[in-house]
Amino acid sequence: AMEERLRAVRARVRSFPDFPVPGVLFRDISPLLKDPVAFRALIDLLEDHLRTSLPPIDFIAGLDSRGFLIGPPLAQRLGVGFVPIRKKGKLPGPTESVSYTLEYGEAALEIQSDAVEPGQKVVIVDDLLATGGTMRAACELVKRLKAEILECLVIIELKFLKGVEKLESVPFFSLLQYD
Repeated sequence: AMEERLRAVRARVRSFPDFPVPGVLFRDISPLLKDPVAFRALIDLLEDHLRTSLPPIDFIAGLDSRGFLIGPPLAQRLGVGFVPIRKKGKLPGPTESVSYTLEYGEAALEIQSDAVEPGQKVVIVDDLLATGGTMRAACELVKRLKAEILECLVIIELKFLKGVEKLESVPFFSLLQYD
């Protein structure tokens, strides 16, 4: 059943060459979101993975913006809360902020300072791991709040970009890998 679900998910990822720039093959999860059966299969697989591989989780933290699509349904399944990690300037109140480099210039991510308590166990989710810069910044934010990162979890890993190396010792899991 797991293999079947994985096939259903993989079949709903489509590729667009030369987007957003020439030479890049864009992996698009829109068909996956659009198909309720495939989307349920995705959340089933991620839920099974977290329940069987990790100790109990306190929160799912999701990255702006596609981490917001998979984080909340996954958190609901597990009966835990969801915490957004947002692009700079979107969250009210006291925040922690980390800058990171993009291909062109800098960006920053923020989390509310009271989002998680020291020692709480967090899984960070996003749709895709490419160069790892954004996920690394998210890890930095969660560590600043002195929470424990149990894992970084994505649907798609672009292996050739070696993003997992940027995460250093943080455990990492991807459902689909592309070379």
